[in-house]
Amino acid sequence: MALLELLAASQVLWIILAVLLGLMVGSFLNVVIYRLPLMMERQWHLQCAELLRQSEPAPGKLDLSLWGPRSQCPQCGHLITAVENIPLLSYLRQGGRCAHCRAAIGLQYPLVEALSGLLAGIVAWKFGFGWPAAAALVCTWMLLAASAIDFRHQLLPDDLVLPLLWLGLLAALFGLFAPLPSAVVGAMAGYLSLWSVYQVFRLLTGKEGMGHGDFKLLAALGAWTGWEYLVTIVILSSLVGAVFGLTLVLFRGRDRQVPMPFGPFLAAAGWIALLWGETINRAYLHWLGV
Repeated sequence: MALLELLAASQVLWIILAVLLGLMVGSFLNVVIYRLPLMMERQWHLQCAELLRQSEPAPGKLDLSLWGPRSQCPQCGHLITAVENIPLLSYLRQGGRCAHCRAAIGLQYPLVEALSGLLAGIVAWKFGFGWPAAAALVCTWMLLAASAIDFRHQLLPDDLVLPLLWLGLLAALFGLFAPLPSAVVGAMAGYLSLWSVYQVFRLLTGKEGMGHGDFKLLAALGAWTGWEYLVTIVILSSLVGAVFGLTLVLFRGRDRQVPMPFGPFLAAAGWIALLWGETINRAYLHWLGV
């Protein structure tokens, strides 16, 4: 009880604790980002085998869960020890290489850990100590994991997006960010808006302009922020996505025909709206003279 009172009284201590917690959670998020797509692939194999009445496919690397087996180097199979798994510090101490075979460790791992800690610190600073901050931290970490998976695999897992939607409605039930009616309308409008754009684009071009996961993600963001911030989220995500895509085309020679995931930009815009949506909307209305 004394610790909770201390955290409520000292914002600096709360921010430091949130950053440290974010670094540790970031280490687990890397496990989720790597293993969840493999677990989904495993499930797809099982479903196909069942439908085709074939024998179960060999487990191989797909025989994973989020809790086991222990993480290992993909090059040499060296099991990662607790000392080698300290967020950021282990990566820096080992020079970004496996302690056993010296193979390079991907930048994703320290980047996700650093982002997790940094974003957690911003959330703690913005909301202070309390339930809104706790809920926003969970939302932040789930958005980070979903964004990284979508960026790597162009896939937004239902195992992340749908719980995010229900958690947003639960937060609205207690009035943490948006009133419940606004959150319900936000979830409905978020899904239907992108679904409608998808259907129109498909009718006009015969192509799919986005994945169904994007509909669900915007629905989840609408549940967290309320319908009032959906336009802000869509505009921000579209602008950032356009700038990012144009930059890759001009400076990295990216093929324009290669699809680019939209989920990370939606997630970033939704996170910004959750923290500063009211300020952004007020500034925009003031600019319009309303």
